[in-house]
Amino acid sequence: MTNLARRGAANLLPAVMIGVCAFVVFGPLTNLFLWAFAEKWFFPARYPTEFGFDFWHRVFRPRAGAWTSLFSSVWIALATVGLSMMLAIPAGYALARLVLPARAFIMLIFLLPQAFPSLPIFVNIAQMFYGLGLNGTYTGVVLVHSLPGLVYAVWIATAAFAAVDRTMEEAARNLGAGPMRTFRDITLPQAFPGLVAASIFVFLDSIDEFTGTFFVGTPDISTLPILMFNASMGGNYQIASITALILLVPSIGFMLVIERFLKADVLSRIGR
Repeated sequence: MTNLARRGAANLLPAVMIGVCAFVVFGPLTNLFLWAFAEKWFFPARYPTEFGFDFWHRVFRPRAGAWTSLFSSVWIALATVGLSMMLAIPAGYALARLVLPARAFIMLIFLLPQAFPSLPIFVNIAQMFYGLGLNGTYTGVVLVHSLPGLVYAVWIATAAFAAVDRTMEEAARNLGAGPMRTFRDITLPQAFPGLVAASIFVFLDSIDEFTGTFFVGTPDISTLPILMFNASMGGNYQIASITALILLVPSIGFMLVIERFLKADVLSRIGR
């Protein structure tokens, strides 16, 4: 076998793996785009026979409920970010800077919501919220969204505060700055990129959350994932695909922001 053939054989496997990954990622997205703009697509046609924007007009009609679901999704996600970060910032600072005897156990507690299947957890939460009168309320939905959101918020906030350069804090204290001013002017600005990344993760998790909203919020509260589920169960694949594309926009945009804000030194400290 010649050197050229050997090089070709060595490069074949990575090329095949990249091709398979591209198909797995872009194949469903391509099908999603086809359904979003398909006017007519009947068996046995492999591709839509007619494209258009008629279903886009149907989705955004006032009576369709898409605008209401969109505003509800964004409002709930922002409220979830506010509540999660309000709890995560002091918790992350304490876990990163204070000597806590049960630190590993506390970190494990925040991770537990992601360690179990979400369906039985949300079913039990819905039963508890029903007794408290929180079913069908925005408060109940925000609380149930904050449960998985705290996992991202606390773990990333802890890593962000752990990555702060303590020598700058010590220099500020030596120059006469008090604890609060040192935190405001030195600690918080350095941890800010990590906190922004944590907020984005919580926002994206909340805006895509379906199970918790379904058991706690419906039928009084409708979000975009609920609208997408109802459309797909009714066979309205065009409307479901359009809703999925709307949900895809903030996910892609914010992921680009996360790549900029979440630095390697913060990532290396997650879980420590």
